[in-house]
Amino acid sequence: MPKENIYQSVQVFYEKVDNCPLRDREFNFFELVYVISGCGVHVVNGNKITYRTGDMFLLAPHDRHEFDLEITCEFMVIRFGESYIKEYQWKSMDHMECILYYASHLSGSVLINREDQQMVSSLMQNLRQAISYEFMYNEDLIRHLVNAIIVIAGRNIAIMKPSGITVRSDGRILQILDYIQEYIREPELLKVTVIADKFGISPTYLGTYFRKQCNETIQSYISSYRIRLIAHRLRFSNKRVHELADEFGFADESHINKFFKRHKGVSLKVFRDTAHLNVSEDA
Repeated sequence: MPKENIYQSVQVFYEKVDNCPLRDREFNFFELVYVISGCGVHVVNGNKITYRTGDMFLLAPHDRHEFDLEITCEFMVIRFGESYIKEYQWKSMDHMECILYYASHLSGSVLINREDQQMVSSLMQNLRQAISYEFMYNEDLIRHLVNAIIVIAGRNIAIMKPSGITVRSDGRILQILDYIQEYIREPELLKVTVIADKFGISPTYLGTYFRKQCNETIQSYISSYRIRLIAHRLRFSNKRVHELADEFGFADESHINKFFKRHKGVSLKVFRDTAHLNVSEDA
């Protein structure tokens, strides 16, 4: 399968097309695609999703996607590599790369907040204008606009319900998930009794409620989310094992290694070596 690469940290361009120019391609970078106008079907890893004006899709490295256009469509496309996310100092979303990397499993547009939809529309207009003219400090302006769009995408992804969740009578489950994500590095604050007290419900009911909404236990969700973050730290950072243990609240290196191996089947070192080897081969 043909692969597409980029040779700069960030790339932005505008497209007006009647047919998708690239099909059955695997991309080795993140790609944000904003629909300025038009409609059709977006195919992501074999899954078909209808799209319309104002939608924005985020594709992670190794995703495969294409657009089946019903009419002439206009797109703004932002491409950026893993290094761009790794090198930028996100002030509060320090696991941005994890949020973005797992976005495509959500399918659909990553913009779910109406105010953010309006903000992105305005930012995209400014971005289109910025790439149309050569002015002093244009590159800095483009990066600031791109970063703002990435942050908006990230915070929308962060509050999206995970696969399988079925929110029924209230939205507390989203608040609980947000709490877990915020305090994932503080195990003492993720005890069932602490979470139950925080949301004013009994520990027993919390367990039943969470399983009903998410189709998994709360402990399973916490463990899988922590594993996801650790795996991405291994892939995208140079942090040592003892630093990861400190960051995620483990007693020592042995503890985090046992936890990781129990869920992933390999040690932290083997996972990191394998991830780096795959990146080298893709390059």
